Amino acid sequence: MITPRSNSRAASGPRSQKARIAAVLAGAVAALALTGCAGWEYRENICGGGEYPVLAVGSTGSACVSDEEEPSAGYVRYPEGKVPREVGDKWDVYWETHTLDENGKTVDVP
Repeated sequence: MITPRSNSRAASGPRSQKARIAAVLAGAVAALALTGCAGWEYRENICGGGEYPVLAVGSTGSACVSDEEEPSAGYVRYPEGKVPREVGDKWDVYWETHTLDENGKTVDVP
């Protein structure tokens, strides 16, 4: 025989659960709006997977080379520890105003 449930459980039924989910979602939306989506910043890699960045000698030009190849004539690897990894990172910005001369010395862009 099936016994009817008491009304005291009705408050924790589907409507109440939907109300809680709606409240949680509203809170999440409010938190995102107040923080400006902090921490959700998109960062673009300088090169794709299987590649590394190289610098054009005497200018701020750059390119990406396969991990299995050496740089073409006129390009060199960035100095160790000064390799840009993401667009706008510390070294990407640095190499906008600096380059390497034909002797491998770091110089200001002429």
